[in-house]
Amino acid sequence: MMRTKIISPTPTRLELDTSIAIVNVVLLLILFFLATGQLLNSTETEILPPTTTDLPFSQLPSPLLQITDDGQTWQYNGNPIDPTFLGTAIEQDDNGVSILHVMIDGDRPVHDLLELLERPELEGIEIRLVTLHQGARS
Repeated sequence: MMRTKIISPTPTRLELDTSIAIVNVVLLLILFFLATGQLLNSTETEILPPTTTDLPFSQLPSPLLQITDDGQTWQYNGNPIDPTFLGTAIEQDDNGVSILHVMIDGDRPVHDLLELLERPELEGIEIRLVTLHQGARS
């Protein structure tokens, strides 16, 4: 009788798929650089409000709406005006206002300027902010 020898199959080597590991490392690097880039580049900038001084009215652009530091005193083209009559003053302007220059004190809260811009009588009028150099003299 002949003996048969059973040959066991040779074990196959399992090859590791490194592509998943590489993708994970790349994604982690991207996440790391995004996070550190935002942390390093997030420098706070300080915005200083414009400084205004009094100038002769002849040197200022026209038409000009000036709002003083208390926010209650308005002047339109150098004449005192009640804020409720701004629309009437604009309509009575001889030049037909399409651009309104606004000079508001730098110490006023920003919501004062936003409230001014939301007024219905200023719809369709281009608003330009006027600031004066700190060293300006009358």
